[in-house]
Amino acid sequence: MPFQIIRNDITKVKADAIVNTANPKPVIGDGTDRAIYSAAGEKQLLAQRKKIGVIEPGQARSTDAFQLQARYVIHTVGPAWIDGNHSEREILHDCYRNSLELADELKCGSIAFPLIATGVYGFPKDEALQIALAEISRFLLTSDMDVILVVFDRKAFELSGRLMSDISEYIDENGVHSIGREEYRGGNDRRREYLDALRVAADAERRGEGQEGMSLPAHLQAAKGMPAGKPPAAGGESLDELLENTGDTFQQRLFRLIDEKGMDDVAVYKKANIDRKLFSRIRCNKDYHPTKKTAVALAIALELDMPALQDLLSRAGIALSPSSRFDLIISYFVKEKNYNIYTIDAALFNYGQPTLSSEK
Repeated sequence: MPFQIIRNDITKVKADAIVNTANPKPVIGDGTDRAIYSAAGEKQLLAQRKKIGVIEPGQARSTDAFQLQARYVIHTVGPAWIDGNHSEREILHDCYRNSLELADELKCGSIAFPLIATGVYGFPKDEALQIALAEISRFLLTSDMDVILVVFDRKAFELSGRLMSDISEYIDENGVHSIGREEYRGGNDRRREYLDALRVAADAERRGEGQEGMSLPAHLQAAKGMPAGKPPAAGGESLDELLENTGDTFQQRLFRLIDEKGMDDVAVYKKANIDRKLFSRIRCNKDYHPTKKTAVALAIALELDMPALQDLLSRAGIALSPSSRFDLIISYFVKEKNYNIYTIDAALFNYGQPTLSSEK
């Protein structure tokens, strides 16, 4: 997947490029800088770093990675936080943007970042995270590089206080009470309602009480894949008949929605943060059965409201549940119409849930 947030020691991450929060001068600093030098081999790395000389804040330069599981170390100098009025935010944007562009020039297929400037430089963690996500998401609109945000300690990772408060409040309010039958109606509930209505119609006809041309409610016909207003066959309850008319598969409904939204494949898989090869497999297989995270990511990319999201998931036998924190967080963002998958992943990571970008 193009973007992931992981908890790890960045010196142990395998990527073509490892980003170092460097000292402006060619000396070994503290924190991540010292850890990278130690893991790469201090003498070799420092010798190359000295050839570069001073690096200005926001700029990025590269050296070999030596003993790290990488080809390059990209050294970037973050801003020391003063009060937010000394171009700190602009410099941090430059750190991410210049590092990504340099990795692209070096033809890297993957790059791993720490949360730049959030340690001894004191940049507010929630703002630093938003800047990182903004620059990474902008870059990935036109690149297929894999970008990994590496968090060593959860204390270094913070969502904005307002967003955390809103999500926590939503979880507290909806974790005990159902968010609503209509919003959390999964595939089994829809099928059960359809069958119940079908049985009522058949029983009424057997008793001579049925009306000619009697039809199911439009939302049930649509859920089954029937044109609205078309009456079901009398007594059509047999398993064979039901299996012959199962409606759209997940894949068929997905690509119907993509066409209705006027989107192309590239826009969808990039907004879903899904690998192009995986998306190609989905397109080529009408019976493709997605994991829950893949299905949700695609629904997020299409910016579906809750009923449409639930309908799409139901075609893969998947439903959201008010007893699941993961599901409640997804529901919160859908209800807020916030379809930024990078922000959603950050929220899931913050609450200790599997992210949409983890193994799909």
